[in-house]
Amino acid sequence: MKKIIASVLCFSLCAGLFAGCDSSDSTTTTTTKKAETTTTAASSADDTTTAESSADDTSASEESSEDETTVSTDEEHALSFGKGSQVIKVYAMSNEVPNMIGEFLAKYPDLDAKYKVDAMYCNNDNQGYETKLNAALKAGGDTAPDLYVAEADYILPYTRGDFESYAADYKDFIDDLDNKIKAAGIAGYTVDLGSNNEGTLKALCYQCTGGAFIYRRSIAKEVFGSDDQATVEAAIGAGTQKWDKFWEAAEKLKEKNIAIVSGLGDVWNVCEKASATPWVVDGKLNIDPARSEYIEIAKKLIDNGYTNDTTAWQPAWNADMINAGEKKVFGWFGPAWLINYVIAAQCKTDDKPDTAKGWGDFAVCVPPVGFWWGGSWLCANKAAVADDAKKEFIQKFIEWVTLDCTKDGLQYGWANQTLSITAAKDTVASDTVMKMSDGSMDFLGGQNPFQIFVDATSYASSKCKCEYDADLNGTFQNIVNEYAHGKIASVDDVKAKLKDAAEALDIDVSGV
Repeated sequence: MKKIIASVLCFSLCAGLFAGCDSSDSTTTTTTKKAETTTTAASSADDTTTAESSADDTSASEESSEDETTVSTDEEHALSFGKGSQVIKVYAMSNEVPNMIGEFLAKYPDLDAKYKVDAMYCNNDNQGYETKLNAALKAGGDTAPDLYVAEADYILPYTRGDFESYAADYKDFIDDLDNKIKAAGIAGYTVDLGSNNEGTLKALCYQCTGGAFIYRRSIAKEVFGSDDQATVEAAIGAGTQKWDKFWEAAEKLKEKNIAIVSGLGDVWNVCEKASATPWVVDGKLNIDPARSEYIEIAKKLIDNGYTNDTTAWQPAWNADMINAGEKKVFGWFGPAWLINYVIAAQCKTDDKPDTAKGWGDFAVCVPPVGFWWGGSWLCANKAAVADDAKKEFIQKFIEWVTLDCTKDGLQYGWANQTLSITAAKDTVASDTVMKMSDGSMDFLGGQNPFQIFVDATSYASSKCKCEYDADLNGTFQNIVNEYAHGKIASVDDVKAKLKDAAEALDIDVSGV
């Protein structure tokens, strides 16, 4: 959600997975069922869906500057759906939500005949999408979107920050809201992040992004004697909320010249989301113990050669997913979308499963420390909801995406791969839907990981988030990376540099 949040190289490589994505370098027109879809200037390097959206926590605003790829661009793209005269304007950071609109209108021909939905999407590299969205909201009128999307990395400004005033209260366009949330069993942390400081809901997420440890079966057999989930969980200290057993496992893997993770970013996502407090508390800089622990975790990973020292979203990181790196890599920390749209995408040849690259050689288990990563939230413009004609579409579409827990809703189709726009089974925000769904995956050797991801949601909390994440997460990672590689002498120096960065943002650093 993130991290994702971010057009990154591995997402570009898997863009061809998704329905509605343009696989050429020229303008194309695609018709799907009854929804007329026009794609303008959409190249394969920029058309992405769930992977990009769920990577909100790895967006350019959160990753360090050296994590950014030069192939990314915030070029605008356009999709248009429907045959009607009533125009709905949508802003998004990928074509994921726009393609949902195409699926929705194909399902409801009466709405397809009434509405014409014009969607603009662009990547959020260097906060490109946020900048465009903010300017459009401020401009208002016909310039402003009626419906817009925000990812986990930058949802808070739109639900409880500078741009909260533009977002309609969900209760103003969805009847019996509380009971519908309860009936759907919507993940609590997603509701928290979508609510303002008074608890009024401004946005809902359709994904659930609790994290797991995704490991290679063949390596588990070689080093730990079995690829069984319970064996691996015992080896890494699953559910202990400590790293002790993880380090023991890392040493055993090292004896076989195998890295336990690919790079520092793989563990950062765990430490960041495991934090119980945000960067700023009562106006003062706050270094949560989990973030503080990451400093020494990173140092230990590098000093002991427990990784391939790759950078997330770069070619070397991708190569590790198919055993093409310096050393074999045992596993990755991530939610279901990391499996479906990143790792699995690497393990294909000509868009077909390739066992030689690792298809079927992966499995999922409970991680040592609970975390979450990613998600995309839907906001409705307050001005649009005041227009009865627009309100009808907004209400029906958002409810179909976020609250409909029947087999006709978006979330059931998303979880069970029954929609034309889904290329894999994914975890969703509705626990009711998850209990109705079968997550068995050929990529995981037939394993059904859904219960692991559902259970992981119990560790997911919004308490780690604040409006300074986009500024401080990347800065902190850069500083810690320098320390881990011996370019900064001490932990005190790490904290001193972080304090300098915080002071530049007018954050009180006294007491740190």
